[in-house]
Amino acid sequence: MSLIIDKFFANSTKLIAVGILLLVASIFAILFEHSLTSIQAFGVSFVTETKWAPNLEKFGALPAIYGSVLSTFLAMILAVPVAIGVAIFLSELAPAKLKSPVGVSIELLAAIPSVIYGMWGLFYFVPIVRDAVGGIGISMLTAGIVLSIMILPFMAAVTRDAMNTTPDILKESAYALGGTKWDVIKDIVIPYAKAGIIGSFILALGRAIGETMAVTFVMGNVHKVSTDLTQPATSIPVTLANEFTEADTDLYYSSLFELSLLLLVISFTIIFVAKFYFLRRKKAV
Repeated sequence: MSLIIDKFFANSTKLIAVGILLLVASIFAILFEHSLTSIQAFGVSFVTETKWAPNLEKFGALPAIYGSVLSTFLAMILAVPVAIGVAIFLSELAPAKLKSPVGVSIELLAAIPSVIYGMWGLFYFVPIVRDAVGGIGISMLTAGIVLSIMILPFMAAVTRDAMNTTPDILKESAYALGGTKWDVIKDIVIPYAKAGIIGSFILALGRAIGETMAVTFVMGNVHKVSTDLTQPATSIPVTLANEFTEADTDLYYSSLFELSLLLLVISFTIIFVAKFYFLRRKKAV
C-alpha cells in the first residue's frame, strides 16, 4: 500500500511540475500569436525604434524597454544596501525585544497593495523630488525610489531568513579565534547565506521589472529615451496599463501584445542570468 501511495505522490508532483511548464509555454504562445501582426509589420525595428505614435500607426518599443530596465536598475541600487543592512541588523545585531516587531513590520510592508505605494509616491515623493532636483517630480527617479521601497521588504525578509540558517557553531568558532562581530558577519554569515541572498535579489528583480500600478502613478508615460532621470518616462507595464483599452486598430493591439512578449523575454533573461550565472559561480567558489 505504501508503494502505491509513494508512486501516486511522485506522479502527482511530476504532473504539477509539468503543468507549470505547460502554463508558461501557453502564456508565451498566446502572447506570440497576438503579436504576429506587429512582428510582421515592424520586425526588429520594433525594438530599436523610439517613436510611439498610435495615430500614425508607428510603434517603437525602445523607450518602454529603456524605462523598464533603468527603473529596475535604480530600484535595485537603492534597495540592495538597505535590505542587506536591515537583514544583518535583524539576524545579528538587534536586541531580542526588537527582532520580532521590526521583522513583522517589514513583512507587513510586502502585503501593502502596489496601488497604495503608487498613490503614496504621487502625493509624497513627487513633491520631494520636484523640490530637491527640479523637474515636475513625475519622473524615472521617482519611479525608481517607489520601486525600491516596494521590493525592500522582499529582499530584507528573505535575506534575514537566509542569514538565520548560519549554524551557531560556525559563528562561535569564529569568535573563539578572535573574530569581531564585523568579521563574523563578513566572513561567515554572508558567505554561508550567499545563495539565499542572491535568491532574494532574483525575487526583487522579478517584482520590480513587472510592477505596473505603482510606477504608473509616478512615471508619466512619456515615450522618450532620456538620460535625465528627472524627466517623465515610460516602461512596458506603464504603457500597457495606460494604453491597452485605447487600442482601436489591429496593429496597435498587436504592438501592445508584442510589448508584453518582450517583457516576458526580458524577465526570463534576467532571471536566467542571475540564477545560472551567479549561483553557479557561488558553487564554484
